Amino acid sequence: MLARAIHQTVVVVLGLIFLVPLVWIIFTSFTPSSEVITRINPFAIVSPTFSNYVDAWETVPFLRYYSNTIIIVGGVLVVQLITATLAAYAFARLRFIGQSLVFILFLVQIMIPAEVLIFPNYTIIKQLGLVDTKLAVMLPFWASSFGVFLLRQTFKQIPIELDEASKVDGCQWWRTLWHVYFPSAKPTYVAFALISISTHWSNFMWPLIVTNSVENRSLTVGLAIFAQTSETGAQWGIVTAATLLVVMPLLLAFFVFQRQFVESFMHTGLK
Repeated sequence: MLARAIHQTVVVVLGLIFLVPLVWIIFTSFTPSSEVITRINPFAIVSPTFSNYVDAWETVPFLRYYSNTIIIVGGVLVVQLITATLAAYAFARLRFIGQSLVFILFLVQIMIPAEVLIFPNYTIIKQLGLVDTKLAVMLPFWASSFGVFLLRQTFKQIPIELDEASKVDGCQWWRTLWHVYFPSAKPTYVAFALISISTHWSNFMWPLIVTNSVENRSLTVGLAIFAQTSETGAQWGIVTAATLLVVMPLLLAFFVFQRQFVESFMHTGLK
């Protein structure tokens, strides 16, 4: 009992510590910029206002940034699901020469930070003539070694008898994949989709390098450029309001799907 109480206390304390920046952003977004620096209590609002959100929305082309980000995140996720599913099925059920070695190489990619590959990726994108396009932002992430690993582990938990039964009934491999493996791995697909969406929604470095125009910038890049301009650099009320407009979809998605997200990792394969 004592160990459990200590564990719960530590979890609560760490949760509160991580919540402090978010709470500060929320309070500051409703505080006039002139009061942010002069106020003594950083969590106090003397005269709350919504003007920061209005000014941020009118200053930054959020609709364009939102549409760009949704297209990029959606495009990456769709292709990742296709490539990860096919690769995971091959590693889980097919037998070929060098299978273990190839799978180990896939796992090694998980340990390589994406920042290390920025220069070679940019060189290839430039040679293809795709700089400053949404396709340039999406292309390096169309294959996910983490997604392959996650789905491969799930597919291996599915009884091989189901696979053999579908073949006896005359199903092609792609029909077996669609009717047997995909329904059984839905929790894993949900988990991977949430991780992929949150990762590429908040991706900053790569979109900053390969995009130069408003027509192709993502939300994070647009927010960074907005915060660094001389007109708004010291107006923390407007900057924090713009920050909340960027992260709000992710926060809402987490609160809505938090139970499904946890269950997707606890229950994989067949129920």
